[in-house]
Amino acid sequence: MKVTMKYLVLLFVVFSNNVRLTLSIAAPAPKRLQKLLQSEMDGSRQSEMPILLPCCYDGLTARLVARAGFEATFMTGFGVSAVNGYPDTQLVSYGEMQSAASIVAEGLSSAALELGREPIPCIADGDTGYGNAVNVKRTVFGYARTNMAGIMIEDQIAPKRCGHVAGKSVVPFEEAVQRVKAACDARDEYNAQFGEGSGPLILARTDALKTDGFEAAIERCLAFREVGCDMTFLEAPESIEQMQEYCRRVGGAKLANMLEQGSTPVLPPQELKKMGYTMAAYPLTLLSASIKAMNASLERIQKGIPTDDIISTFVETKDAVGFTKYSAEEQRYKTSQ
Repeated sequence: MKVTMKYLVLLFVVFSNNVRLTLSIAAPAPKRLQKLLQSEMDGSRQSEMPILLPCCYDGLTARLVARAGFEATFMTGFGVSAVNGYPDTQLVSYGEMQSAASIVAEGLSSAALELGREPIPCIADGDTGYGNAVNVKRTVFGYARTNMAGIMIEDQIAPKRCGHVAGKSVVPFEEAVQRVKAACDARDEYNAQFGEGSGPLILARTDALKTDGFEAAIERCLAFREVGCDMTFLEAPESIEQMQEYCRRVGGAKLANMLEQGSTPVLPPQELKKMGYTMAAYPLTLLSASIKAMNASLERIQKGIPTDDIISTFVETKDAVGFTKYSAEEQRYKTSQ
């Protein structure tokens, strides 16, 4: 039987002082995400909250999300742009985003090896697809090769920007639908080439609410569903009533975007689930928390004040970045010399 190495998971089972190495084959990331979504929608997941997606943007944040026990994550374009020193206005290219997705995948894989479980699935921000419909298809294939479980494609005009800031605009209805259709076709073509369940699931996002109104945004979500997307995302609803109406009128898996101090009401996860949301993303929580913590540390350094009480211990930091696992592996392969 041919085994693709990218889908192998090493599971370590410890018995007394002996370590037994068990090798098992994990399902492709998109298939695992599909199973997770289905379990949430059919009620077999048995949780009072939707699937929570703290958003990551590099290898470290991916590791932290996985080690904290979350079921999935989302690679945020805002975060990737920020750690490259830019605002989220599509100044970061397709190649840079694909590279970031590969780094995130490595972080999730390394955390999974430490925890003895499958890597959690990640949905990656694909922005506008970086060009026309053909570019969108290339973007889907490129993200698939980084082992992303899903990809978000949106209907903004390039260069796009964060959905909660001023100045955004969207492409015409037909172009938006064709953009999503191209992404869905690429998913299916990838499945045909590399096996069912290997093509990234398509999260279709619309920003039309702000520019064209609520009804136009709903129309786009419904059209995206008709051409085959796996999940929809109505960006920046401005009231609980709009959130409820979206969930009532649009079927399938749906994403809520819980941006603190953004345009959308930030609600408890339990309430989001009751509305009908399948997933809840927290796009900037980790980034904003780290900025605040780093600024506080810089202020103390500038004033000559010790920082020990506001930072992780050195032991904690080493463990978070992987030194504990590295040391164990180093000892495992140590020679007698």
